[in-house]
Amino acid sequence: MRGWRGSNSTASPPEHRIPILITLAPLAAVDPGAVDSLLDLAFGADRHGRTAYRLREGVEAIPSLSLAAFEGGRLIATLQSWPIELVQEDGVAEPLILVGPVAVHPDRQRDGIGKMLMAEALRLADAAGETALLLIGDPEYYDRFFGFKAGPTAGWDVPGPVERRRLLARLTDGRTLPFTGTLRARRAANAVLR
Repeated sequence: MRGWRGSNSTASPPEHRIPILITLAPLAAVDPGAVDSLLDLAFGADRHGRTAYRLREGVEAIPSLSLAAFEGGRLIATLQSWPIELVQEDGVAEPLILVGPVAVHPDRQRDGIGKMLMAEALRLADAAGETALLLIGDPEYYDRFFGFKAGPTAGWDVPGPVERRRLLARLTDGRTLPFTGTLRARRAANAVLR
């Protein structure tokens, strides 16, 4: 577990906001019902129809790259990572990791907790030698802080609607990926990525 002393992002926090220790733990240690409740609070109960859910359909989150944040014993944020692949017309598949969703309890959003989770997930991915990560998110934020870019994904097909500029990839250690292909869940990874 890793700890971080959080604070409100405003210059003078309200009196009821006392910064306390935020602890990170593996998401696998958290009750799945609590995770679903937090996801509903952060994204709405209709979240299951989104393209990112279609991308990871039928696979389990990668335990070593999925995290939870606790404050005073209360679950306040989660980040999940999923095995996916980019499949070319000839059937050749390139493995990637889908990062997200990053869910933060509404009363703790904009406090840097999601950024902290993302930084830790990227540290773990880098340490594991994962060189191709994907997410769907705000390009200005994820490029500025984490190096995710829309350029590599411009010719990729996804299983549902997506705003092209929000489909972002982070490639490290000289990794390149094909300009075209179709993203899908990497089902064979369920037995491999732990």
